[in-house]
Amino acid sequence: MVIGRIPILDVQPVLDCGRCPAKAVSGESFEVSATVFREGHEMLGAGVVLYGPDGERSRPTYLRELAPGTDRYGAEVTVTAEGHWQFQVEAWGDPIAHWRHDAAIKVPRGLETELMLTEGAILFDRAARNVRGHTPSWRVRVAGDTADAGAAAEAAIRPAGQRWASAAQAAQAARAARAALREVAAVLRDPAVPPWDRLAAASAPPVLAILAEYPLRDLITRSRRYPVIVHRIRALYGAWYEFFPRSEGVETDPMGRREPRGGTLRSAAGRLDGIAELGFDVVYLPPVHPIGTTNRKGANNTLQAGPGDPGSPWAIGAVQGGHDALDPDLGTMADFDAFVRRTRELGMEVALDLALQTSPDHPWVTEHPEWFTKRADGRIAYAENPPKKYQDIYPLNFDNDPEGIYTEVLRVVRQWTRHGVRIFRVDNPHTKPLRFWERLLAEIACTDPDVLFLAEAFTRPAMMHTLAKIGFHQSYTYFTWRNSAAEITDYLRELSGPAAAYMRPNFFANTPDILHEFLQHGGPPAFKIRAVLASMLSPSWGIYSGYELTEGTPVRPGSEEYLDSEKYAYRPRDWAEAQHGPRGIAPYIARLNAIRKAHPALHWLRNLRFHHVDQPELICFSKRSARAEDIILVVVNLDPHQPREATVWLDLPALGLESNDDFVVIDELTGQVYRWGQANYVRLDPAIEPAHIFQVKTSQSA
Repeated sequence: MVIGRIPILDVQPVLDCGRCPAKAVSGESFEVSATVFREGHEMLGAGVVLYGPDGERSRPTYLRELAPGTDRYGAEVTVTAEGHWQFQVEAWGDPIAHWRHDAAIKVPRGLETELMLTEGAILFDRAARNVRGHTPSWRVRVAGDTADAGAAAEAAIRPAGQRWASAAQAAQAARAARAALREVAAVLRDPAVPPWDRLAAASAPPVLAILAEYPLRDLITRSRRYPVIVHRIRALYGAWYEFFPRSEGVETDPMGRREPRGGTLRSAAGRLDGIAELGFDVVYLPPVHPIGTTNRKGANNTLQAGPGDPGSPWAIGAVQGGHDALDPDLGTMADFDAFVRRTRELGMEVALDLALQTSPDHPWVTEHPEWFTKRADGRIAYAENPPKKYQDIYPLNFDNDPEGIYTEVLRVVRQWTRHGVRIFRVDNPHTKPLRFWERLLAEIACTDPDVLFLAEAFTRPAMMHTLAKIGFHQSYTYFTWRNSAAEITDYLRELSGPAAAYMRPNFFANTPDILHEFLQHGGPPAFKIRAVLASMLSPSWGIYSGYELTEGTPVRPGSEEYLDSEKYAYRPRDWAEAQHGPRGIAPYIARLNAIRKAHPALHWLRNLRFHHVDQPELICFSKRSARAEDIILVVVNLDPHQPREATVWLDLPALGLESNDDFVVIDELTGQVYRWGQANYVRLDPAIEPAHIFQVKTSQSA
């Protein structure tokens, strides 16, 4: 590393020295920071410049010192379009700021008064010569300051936020700016004007606005450019609903004279209206391919399948085909296309499971036996994660013919994208080589940048983080196992902090094989609590079908597997019960999704802030969108069994409020209105309502 004239060190967000791009979505703001300093006591400035997908250079945003005396500077920037962006940090000496600092000390004390004012005049003459007769290359903005670099007088230059209407207008403004700066230089030299008036003329608001538009910078130093990839909003924000099409429209014979017949994609399409009414954005389907019969699992993962057992959809492949085929029990490819079209008509999109494994009956087993691992006795090894055994599944060996496997998987993915799938939920990506995923995701992104991949990787942090860095757009997380206030706070500060530059969480409250004990023993209040946490903490959240019926019975005590798991059996459900029954919470789920859609603050992750609660059974957090003047404040009772009360102490600056402000909060769940301040009493009874979701109304947002 070569140190620049003005050192710019430890630029963030930078992943693996710039090898991997940081991530954002269109319209998202994120902080750029760096350590900037120089020798001696000279004043300096710093800014960040964005380069858009078209290569256009933005106006730099001034960096502010994040903590006095640390030399650490930062500012928020916003990316406005999808594609490949870059950012660059600039630093420079600010001779006028340094002169103003020294003059403010010396002139009032009569120390070298005329010399100081003459030196100031020389600098303003330089600044006047620096003004060009064309549109300035940039306009400085001070991040976090409601008065952007002299915005109080910016109208003296041009209306805020507007470009010059024409080259003639720009030239006219430049002439006016040069004249004004020369006038300041003349005043500084005029002995007839009292020294303090001459000094004041150099700091007048219109002058500051001119210097913001046409800054005088010495020793300009630039960092290297660092990459940022900007995706569509669904990469960060969305509500997911997982269901098994075969359980919708199951036909049974009450007399038991014939085997049950599963639902099809046509019958499952009838469920889409109900999912849309709940407010979901993504319909996630488990594998829809033919299911093997060899070693097919029976109900509750038994080793022997009965005559009517459909098997696990993750045991992919049969005589009808493999990953590129549709299970004929579900219908035809025309039915699949119709399902995708109907989903889109309802404002949702389909996510399809991508599970790179096979049943013993998959065509790959006979056509490419080299793609699998053989044991010493010559048999192909089935999947194991001791003590768990998956006798119906063969894992691929990516070290045997990696090019052949890659080519085939790429073909399969492209086939499904041609049938309208733009999201893939990838099963167990951590059991495949990272370089395989990096190559595959990069190649898909070149031709289909709107295609998204969710990593289902409940594994060690290093692997989860690296999967995110190399291209996965979203990640499952440890949210399911974070249940106390301390656990949630610590984990979410990690996810919404530095990790947000590359790892986007998707908080699933449950999955077909993860039923946390909190849900097993907490009844409907527990389901509401976890739904509030998942939907309000994370921009992306999801539930597996049956959550709205508060299904919580495990296959055995201590297990996270469901009794009568839908992975191995049909599971028709009474959706009217979910809407109106005593254990149904479908209206509650719909309300949470409606709140999410109505409030822009909930669409982001990096704006999450926690507030102090003096009892550990409650948690309080907020999200604020300054641009939309939207503030959401959430308080949750984490105990599903009994009422809890506490005092909530708010971090008012995090809400954009002053310490002496009081304000109105409106509960989006109940409609109740309260007047709050910095300290507030809260009591939440989970049998009635386990959470407050407040919209904060200030004088600015009212």
